[in-house]
Amino acid sequence: MTDAAELRRLTQELLVTHPPATTDRLDFLKARFDAGLAWVHFPVGLGGLDVSRSLQVVVDAELEAAGAPDNDPRRIGIGLGMAAPTILRYGTDEQKQRFLRPLWVGEEVWCQLFSEPGAGSDLAALGTRAVREGDTWVINGQKVWTSSAHLARWAILIARTDPDVPKHAGITYFLCDMSDPGVEVRPLRQITGEAEFNEVFLTDVRIPDSRRLGEVGDGWRVAQTTLNNERVAIGGMRLPREGGMIGPVSKTWRERPELRTHDLHQRLLKLWVEAEVTRLTGERLRQQLVAGQPGPEGAGMKLAFARLNQEISGLEVELRGEEGLLYDDWTMRRPELVDFTGRDAGYRYLRSKGNSIEGGTSEVLLNIVAERVLGLPSEPRTDKDVAWKDLAR
Repeated sequence: MTDAAELRRLTQELLVTHPPATTDRLDFLKARFDAGLAWVHFPVGLGGLDVSRSLQVVVDAELEAAGAPDNDPRRIGIGLGMAAPTILRYGTDEQKQRFLRPLWVGEEVWCQLFSEPGAGSDLAALGTRAVREGDTWVINGQKVWTSSAHLARWAILIARTDPDVPKHAGITYFLCDMSDPGVEVRPLRQITGEAEFNEVFLTDVRIPDSRRLGEVGDGWRVAQTTLNNERVAIGGMRLPREGGMIGPVSKTWRERPELRTHDLHQRLLKLWVEAEVTRLTGERLRQQLVAGQPGPEGAGMKLAFARLNQEISGLEVELRGEEGLLYDDWTMRRPELVDFTGRDAGYRYLRSKGNSIEGGTSEVLLNIVAERVLGLPSEPRTDKDVAWKDLAR
């Protein structure tokens, strides 16, 4: 049985055979994956050792102490947090072998082709069509709010394969090569001045059936694995005390006593406590994940994350007064990641407005918490048994 002591031994063995100071970064990451020390809870041969997820911290602590490189998880977060667990659960052996290693080491960036101009909150109403021609699917449609599409080699994609059945039943899940002919990525400039999001146009894109994930028509169930993991990845990320948005405003409070007022003090205390409670709740949620797949509880964490970010960033702008109205750079850029703490207060305030939209709107997540966590009655839905083609649009 592999325990913490054995994991430490295996990690030290990796460090001896591939010293971080003299080993190429990518070579080290590949060796780590092959040693089963990437995701220790994944199966042997797929970056893991088939042991408890809780033991990952043992490996991470040893590698961090040795100065070993990481896989830049913020840059490849969609692949790590959404694509990988979905491929692991529903992928064929060939798909797992092909995609998981380059995904984890960061050789291949992933994006998510889910939302559409007419299917955001009501994702199951999506209209992108996939029509089968022999062993190939021909895809036509438009996706929107696609983070990292300008960097991505691969995408997780859901498309409608049967318009004659209710909307949830006619969806199939695919793995799309973003370099294929017919895939066009256009930037969407945001209120921050950046274009981290994109819209993606799919015109006669041909995807082999071997890159279908799950059964035909079962895409909605497969997508739930992606969405549940996405909410945990966004709302349940591991942070130290005063990590995230609460850190910069707390630092300003300590260093700038001339900005303090009684009202701001009371609001900061309240938000500091809420941020700490949310951080510890996220830690508990990650511990619960050891027992199985993430469930709808991740929706609650994502809700808390969005609300806190917006309230904290608003407080920071008020605390800084006139300084809070300044903005560092409106240059149109296409960043590789969202840097909440590396920019100024104005950026944090503007960027946090998207937190209640991305990864599921807060309104939709409130329904998920009400129905799937608290067990409250569902809202009336008149379209559940209506064929997608007959829905009003």
